[in-house]
Amino acid sequence: MKQNANLIRPGQVIEYEGQRWSVLKIQLITPGKGGAFIAVDMRNVKTGNKTNARWRTADTVERLMTEEKEFQYLYGDDDILTLMDQESFEQTTIARSLLGEAAPFLQENMVLTVDLIEGEPVAVHLPATVTLAIVEADPVVKGQTASSSYKPARLANGVKVMVPPFIEAGERIVVRTEDATYVERAK
Repeated sequence: MKQNANLIRPGQVIEYEGQRWSVLKIQLITPGKGGAFIAVDMRNVKTGNKTNARWRTADTVERLMTEEKEFQYLYGDDDILTLMDQESFEQTTIARSLLGEAAPFLQENMVLTVDLIEGEPVAVHLPATVTLAIVEADPVVKGQTASSSYKPARLANGVKVMVPPFIEAGERIVVRTEDATYVERAK
């Protein structure tokens, strides 16, 4: 299905130079002179290689239609994850690289959405948020009460995140998996 380049979104699968690519990140660039263009970071579905491409906003690209299916994460090693189909209970394996930068947020028994093209997994989406414990947080600096002040903290999975000053080590927080940002204190 053809679509304008300005409609490309992360998670979509497009055909570029005869190969399938999963879109990781997009950036709309509007130079002071000339027309706007789209810079797209993408990963080759078969090889896992990354590349970037640029299109003018009026250019068209071939978007591949994907089928979404829910799988439950069972276990994994360094490179391979084992998932179970939620409907047929069949097990399948996928490459950990399909998760991209969201891989540290993967938790046992988590339900994932997998995009398939002709039965082949091309992209994996985690839930929008996860709840994790803080294992290390900087102490509050006295007198630093500006509403926009955040401090660094380290989550149980090793990811560093900026949190409000009232969050301390040992607390559980909700984190957005897309960009590793603090959402709220867990209830």
